[in-house]
Amino acid sequence: MPDERRGATRTAWLAAPGIVAAALIALLGVAAATHGTGELPVHAAGTTTLLRAIVFAALAVHLGELAGARFARAPSRADRPRPAPRPLSAVASLAGAGACAGQLLLLCGVSGLNAASAYSTVQGRLLLVMANGFLLAAGCAALGRPGWALAPLAAVVGAEALRAHPEQSTPLIGAALTVVHLTAASLWTGGLFHVLRVLCGARGDRPYANAVLSRYARRAGWLPVALAATGTASALRKMPFDVALTSAYGRVLLVKLALVGAASALALGARRRLRRTGTAGREAYLEVTVLAVVVLVSAVLTVVPNPSWHALAR
Repeated sequence: MPDERRGATRTAWLAAPGIVAAALIALLGVAAATHGTGELPVHAAGTTTLLRAIVFAALAVHLGELAGARFARAPSRADRPRPAPRPLSAVASLAGAGACAGQLLLLCGVSGLNAASAYSTVQGRLLLVMANGFLLAAGCAALGRPGWALAPLAAVVGAEALRAHPEQSTPLIGAALTVVHLTAASLWTGGLFHVLRVLCGARGDRPYANAVLSRYARRAGWLPVALAATGTASALRKMPFDVALTSAYGRVLLVKLALVGAASALALGARRRLRRTGTAGREAYLEVTVLAVVVLVSAVLTVVPNPSWHALAR
């Protein structure tokens, strides 16, 4: 068996437990969070969570690849170009478009609406915008114009922000917080994922790998701060303190906060190692793994019942 095939097989076996665990979190997360809270069950919660996780992952991969490509550029024009990892942005955006289409089909099935009627609802229109945005972004990537994908991806982020904040009071403030939150999360997760892929392909060029990692560390330092600030502000606007442990939203939010804290601690450890040794250690790989779990938990958070209704019921 050639070395490449043997390496691919080993990677697949190592990734299999993670994929199974991710599927279990997506399919069972809402049911586990709502257990014992007295909240009404969510129809097709597992499928919806899985589709929303794909949307978030697609955004992270595409936006992270666009940002990571800037970190991986040669330090100067005179320096020789380095081989880049295989692009994943087009495939990711196609997967995101498919996930949005799947949510439209679920909307039709759960509500009993036909396609035309579903498009007339707010949720249907926003999902249509997101699906089309992903398709346009995939087309830009396939045509070799990656920078053009920023506009359709911005439309996807904006539509998701409006979808996530249907409350009547100051919805635009909530949407603006979500835009910053989702952008920061996507750039942090996807950017680090792309940088680590670059490092894996540049093992024989340590100075270049160190330069890429240093550029990422310098420019990505604001992302955890933005994520924490906007997430805290959104939670304070949406969830009363007295339902933090008795509502599904509060329980999932606490898990997410713990995971983000762990990822931030790992990021600090990775940057200390970078300053001390000039290389990426296990902390960076653990960081991106924890961030992948954050993506899954965030998808669960968007599906569980709104905590304000739980508070009113009490």
